[in-house]
Amino acid sequence: MAKIGFIGLGNMGGPMAANLIKAGHQVTVFDLSEVALNTLSQLGAHVAQDISQCAINQDITISMLPAGKHVKSVYLGETGLINHLPKASLVIDCSTIDAATAKAVGSELSAAGICFVDAPVSGGVAGATNGTLTFIVGGSADDFERAQVILADMGKNIFHAGETGAGQVAKICNNMLLSILMAGTSEALQMGIDNGLDPKVLSEIMLQSSGRNWTLELYNPCPDVLPNVPSSNNYQGGFMVDLMAKDLGLAIEAAVQSQSATPMGSLAKNMYNLMQNQGMGGQDFSAIFKLFSKQG
Repeated sequence: MAKIGFIGLGNMGGPMAANLIKAGHQVTVFDLSEVALNTLSQLGAHVAQDISQCAINQDITISMLPAGKHVKSVYLGETGLINHLPKASLVIDCSTIDAATAKAVGSELSAAGICFVDAPVSGGVAGATNGTLTFIVGGSADDFERAQVILADMGKNIFHAGETGAGQVAKICNNMLLSILMAGTSEALQMGIDNGLDPKVLSEIMLQSSGRNWTLELYNPCPDVLPNVPSSNNYQGGFMVDLMAKDLGLAIEAAVQSQSATPMGSLAKNMYNLMQNQGMGGQDFSAIFKLFSKQG
């Protein structure tokens, strides 16, 4: 089993680290939240007194951080982990950030003799808890093969998207499509409701027809159509509007750089920004359903 440093114990990172402990790895954790640290400590993690302890003498260092600036600071800052990571150790960054930052961090770590892959995730908090996440990995074939062994203890589907940064590009493509599907599903369901249809019946019809999609089947945005989804819990839990808006911002940045036409993605970004402006940033992204409801 490996000696692993894990940085970032939020809604996703905490359960991911817990699964590594369950798999028998020796895990050292760091986070700014004492509550998160105590939770992992009770599960058997060693609590780092300083972030450098997640690098020193570790075989692998994993990070799950909010944005590119945090990843860059942690690894390449004045007191960055590049100064503490052992040669030939492996860094797995699971944050969702811009591809340019992932490439920059990977390049500098590589120049210092440290291996790096970007491995953003899909699957939400439930996937992190159940160990069924999808990892979308960018990096060399050798580094991917090495990372895959560890990622398999936290996820079910592990894809090699290409070279460093490719994982980030694939992730934002996926989330852009997800946001469009959620908006379209919400729009269609509400139109049915406005015309007197039962949303459960309409969902069943569309699930057996060409409109079938993941949001309709497993994450229905209409309250009380499915149990145990955020829409049936007042849109609490799951993947926040703020996070979807962030990912859509990354997608649009990438589209500008590649001169890609993304009219649907741009519209979805504007809709999620509108939700933020209306104070809905902390709700699950399926709350976009409420934008179409006559009841608000």
